[in-house]
Amino acid sequence: MPNLGIEIKRKCEICGNIFVIKTLDSIYCSPKCSKIASKRKKDKEKKEALFAAYAQTVPDIREYLTAKQVVAIYGIERSTLYRLVRLGKIPSINLGVRLTRFKRSEMDKLFHYRRDLKFAKEVTKKKLYSLEPEDCYTIGEVCEKYHINDSSVWTHVRKYSIPSRQIGNFVYVPKEEIDKLYKSEQ
Repeated sequence: MPNLGIEIKRKCEICGNIFVIKTLDSIYCSPKCSKIASKRKKDKEKKEALFAAYAQTVPDIREYLTAKQVVAIYGIERSTLYRLVRLGKIPSINLGVRLTRFKRSEMDKLFHYRRDLKFAKEVTKKKLYSLEPEDCYTIGEVCEKYHINDSSVWTHVRKYSIPSRQIGNFVYVPKEEIDKLYKSEQ
């Protein structure tokens, strides 16, 4: 993607440094941060696959579960599980050192299964926009406000599937989406 010709600043999700983006797709300040993010994503996917495989090995008839089984089946962090036990929100039975057990019926009441969470993440809701002129910019207003060419605005509108509405000679796009796209880290 060619350079934008405008100066937009963003905060790197990995190191937290503020940087001037080169393209609208820029998320990370450097290739190093990009590689770190990629590795974290791969590690997370690998961890999720291991938990999913382990959850399949736990029999459905087992009434009491270990902490590892609860983490694998319900997709919560171990630290969260033990914090909720300390707060008294989750009943548990301590049979000795490393022998804490959790009642499956209580876990079912509090948490969803890991496979249900994965399905819930995949379902995305369509966002409804108000395309009334008072809630939108015209393409010309976007060009003036952000000092970019109208062909660049049209390219970004198509690329990021930003809804538009034509009324007479003017094309309107939602202010919310345009501001989010061209926002600048202050």
